[in-house]
Amino acid sequence: MKKKTGKELGGKMQNLELIISKELGISEKQVKNTMALIDEGATVPFISRYRKEVTGSLDEEQIRNILEKSTYIRNLEKRKEEIINSIEEQGELTEELKKKIINSKKLQKLEDLYLPYKKRRKTKADKAIENGLKPLSELLKSEDTLRPFLEEEAHKYINEEVETMEDAIMGAKLIIAQEISEIAEYREYLRNKMKKTGKITSTVIEKNKVKDEKEVFKDYYSYEEKVEKVASHRTMALNRGEKEKILRVKIELDKMNTELSIKKVLLNFPNKNLESIYREIIEDSLKRLVLPSVEREIRNFLTEEADKEAINIFEKNLYNLLMQPPMYEKNILGLDPGFRTGCKVVVINKLGFYEMNDVVYLIMGDKKLKEAKEKLKKIIIEYGIDLIAIGNGTASRETEKFVAELLPEIETTKKVQYIIVSEAGASIYSASKLAREEFPDLDVTVRGAISIARRVQDPLAELVKIDPKSIGVGMYQYDVNQKELGNALTNVVESSVNNVGVNVNSASWALLNYVSGLKKNVCKNIVEYRNENGKFSSRKDLKKIKGLGGKMFTMAAGFIMVPESENPLDNTVIHPESYKIAKELLKAAKIKITDLNENREEVKEKLETLNIEELIKENEYGKETVNDIYNALVQKRRDPRDVYATPLLKDSILKIEDLKEGLELEGTVRNVIKFGAFVDIGLKNDALLHISEFGGKFITDPTTVLAVGNIIKVKIKNIDIKRGRVGLTKKGM
Repeated sequence: MKKKTGKELGGKMQNLELIISKELGISEKQVKNTMALIDEGATVPFISRYRKEVTGSLDEEQIRNILEKSTYIRNLEKRKEEIINSIEEQGELTEELKKKIINSKKLQKLEDLYLPYKKRRKTKADKAIENGLKPLSELLKSEDTLRPFLEEEAHKYINEEVETMEDAIMGAKLIIAQEISEIAEYREYLRNKMKKTGKITSTVIEKNKVKDEKEVFKDYYSYEEKVEKVASHRTMALNRGEKEKILRVKIELDKMNTELSIKKVLLNFPNKNLESIYREIIEDSLKRLVLPSVEREIRNFLTEEADKEAINIFEKNLYNLLMQPPMYEKNILGLDPGFRTGCKVVVINKLGFYEMNDVVYLIMGDKKLKEAKEKLKKIIIEYGIDLIAIGNGTASRETEKFVAELLPEIETTKKVQYIIVSEAGASIYSASKLAREEFPDLDVTVRGAISIARRVQDPLAELVKIDPKSIGVGMYQYDVNQKELGNALTNVVESSVNNVGVNVNSASWALLNYVSGLKKNVCKNIVEYRNENGKFSSRKDLKKIKGLGGKMFTMAAGFIMVPESENPLDNTVIHPESYKIAKELLKAAKIKITDLNENREEVKEKLETLNIEELIKENEYGKETVNDIYNALVQKRRDPRDVYATPLLKDSILKIEDLKEGLELEGTVRNVIKFGAFVDIGLKNDALLHISEFGGKFITDPTTVLAVGNIIKVKIKNIDIKRGRVGLTKKGM
């Protein structure tokens, strides 16, 4: 049987651009042009930066929204084809049903319509139909049926499978109950009722209460809240508590709304003589079939919404973490703390290259402690250490105390400071294939220490080597939809890398792998070529790489920098396809291309006198493209991460015993979540700044005012020494 096309199904596919345009508030032309670029294989960063005239200057978020919506609608249309073909093959397709399917705008509505025709495990109602009871069920629904007549008719259906009159009537009731449960409009009505008026409740499963040793789920042992008001983080907590078999979670309709739901179906049964029978059937259908199914759908809906919110927070946190300013030109001593196995020590030089490693023991008695001090003093002086990076894992605060006491004893001309670094994902990187390729002769623990040091020197270049889910920002990262989280975080990393740009002569293949258009095997070929032939001398050299064809070069070239190139344009965001325009701008301003490196101020002065509007008009160049080229020529390329606050460096330690309520201090935001932010103020555990303590105007989303890496001033609100917890506030500051 020939599959139906979108036009055969009602012409909906041809209006795809219009549908997306209305939903996103973007012009139909912009949507159409953007989709054409995506379908041709252009990447989101490339479209956003280098095709502004085509898209009307849409940003990355808008382009990704178009991609997401178009994918959803195309999948919806494909599903419509599948459903229509399936129902038609069963001989059940009517024009009315076909029209409803074609006009469906949501997948849920579509699946509701398909439910009666969907292949499923055989039910009691299906068996009743097989036993010939369908006509009796139709008679039971008939307006002129009377109870004595119904019982008399039921006797006619007695057979080997249906032994009594009561069995026959029961079978007919089961058939009707199933039919009620498959009415799409009724399911939608109940779904909306449950969303608006339903209550979600949870109770502790007493026999499993012991599993909750730290009372993580204590707030949910006896919990009740309206479905429409439940916050995303509470949905996540309920789901996890249920998964760990500590909580029993339900969604229920109250008596009034349950009765309204019954009466709604009763209207379809006008025979008042059998109202008690109809009510019994409806109640059975509601309790046994409809409500459990709709409850699962609402739970899925809540989970999907919570996933979206959690993933959105992950995205923001990850982007801010990746965009932390690099600390270039610093020799770094990396310390990966440990008790029994000792503290791993590595040195990374100013260029990011590994120099040496060692181990010191900080808890093995005074002799070992003295040896550790002397060893570290020698390393700090010999390698000209500027900064000590301490991992925040086991024994972190003990190591910090040791370093804080050590620094005043070091006789050096420059001030050495330290910083606490998140270890999240370091152990995963250290055991990875990539780490083995980079440091084949080093132990996994040493590789972990190198990762800790390097993520201070250049956070972006180092953190891209780790699965984004393992970097440790956000909450419930292993509870949300893993595929959607993975895709979203990959997009964030891709956006960050291309926003910053990549130096082709120093980047790892893992960093290159996120450059617009590049594939993993090509990235490895780039590094291999560099190792065999030395540094790249121009962007054109990329065309020599095996597997890097013309289309890939177009997608990637503008995001790859070659600082060593004789052509200064190779170290700008100007795309090679626009070099001709750039040279014309320079020529019009009487500037030599070599002046871009040598006489930057003079270049800027001459360009500022240029009438670019006239140049655009004369040559029919795209206005946005010319403006971007002009700005890239006027301003020396800056790292976009420079606008972010530099990490908070320390030279002394803080203990929880040193704190008192009202004390003001500075801290680094480590994680932003739905109900606040965790702030590193120098203690073993990060302190909580609850959303209610932000001060100022009322906010519902902490990510709108705080970001990972922010340095903020806070005040101690409360201290729980026993539990090692500190509450912060910004009120009154």
